[in-house]
Amino acid sequence: MKAQTEQRTGLLYGFGAYGMWGLVPLFWPLLKPSGAIEILAHRMVWSLAVVGVALLAMRRWGWIRELLRQPRKLALTTLAASVISVNWGLYIWAVNNGAVVEASLGYFINPLVTIAIGVLVLGERLRRAQWAAVGIGVAAVLVLAIGYGRPPWISLVLAFSFAAYGLIKKKLNMGGVESLAAETALLFLPALGYLLWLGAQGRSTFALDDPGHSWLLAATGLVTAIPLICFGAAAIRVPLSTLGLLQYLAPVFQFGLGVVYFHEAMPPERWAGFSLVWVALALLTWDALRTARRSRARLAEAGAATATAAAATAASEAAGAPVAAEAAGGAEVAGAVHGAPEPPPTVATPAREPA
Repeated sequence: MKAQTEQRTGLLYGFGAYGMWGLVPLFWPLLKPSGAIEILAHRMVWSLAVVGVALLAMRRWGWIRELLRQPRKLALTTLAASVISVNWGLYIWAVNNGAVVEASLGYFINPLVTIAIGVLVLGERLRRAQWAAVGIGVAAVLVLAIGYGRPPWISLVLAFSFAAYGLIKKKLNMGGVESLAAETALLFLPALGYLLWLGAQGRSTFALDDPGHSWLLAATGLVTAIPLICFGAAAIRVPLSTLGLLQYLAPVFQFGLGVVYFHEAMPPERWAGFSLVWVALALLTWDALRTARRSRARLAEAGAATATAAAATAASEAAGAPVAAEAAGGAEVAGAVHGAPEPPPTVATPAREPA
């Protein structure tokens, strides 16, 4: 009962995290006339404040000393911060420049790009269904390039930057809150310096007469941190396969907002390209669920076989004592009947109790 309650809570956290990430395109236009780089700089500065409060509440500071003692890990964290800044900056720019649909495509094809990076960088081997999904994804990009009259560069940069970020995070192996704190801390001074420079040039929008605008810019820290905290709470409560399915919520919401709310054009060739992407993702999801089901079945069979073998061993050892004693008695009787000398007495090994 407790496990079911935990899983239900995890699902709610997961829906909350990916739902907020999917609805964030509604937030960025509220920050106009701020530009994408200014918004990104505010996100870096205010995120550190929010995450600092979270770490203070959790009293988790030991990782800082460990990180500073490992130059390679610190360098990877710096690289991760740079890559995710490119991802966030381009995403904000795309939303505020009428490219929400193309931005959503980047997160749709991200799983396919992640698989491709796994093959090219980590030397992973793909199953047939995964190869087919990647091939369909490439065809989708080609169709969309024809439809746009250019490569969908926003989608490709978002997909590759986020996949590269995931690869770096995999090598770092840090907690979500700690990782975000380290990345924002590394970017805090450059971001703050840029904001101060904007203010000195008279180009900052933070000091406008409208105090609501300043509060919205400060809220970028919460917009970044809250979904990540919800994601962390979901990750420890629900299976990874479930999280993998939930991740599609964000681009689905973004795509829906782009078409329905922002009224972006969707000509037939663009529908065709997106349809191919969705077919590839459906194939990928089916393969992942089938593989997970087979793995669970094999583990269950292995567990049952181990239990059966252990029971059989215990039973045979338990039966070994009377059999040995009976054999010794039979030898004594045979010796008496045939006049043979009596064999030495047999000592029966006591049966082991089942574990």
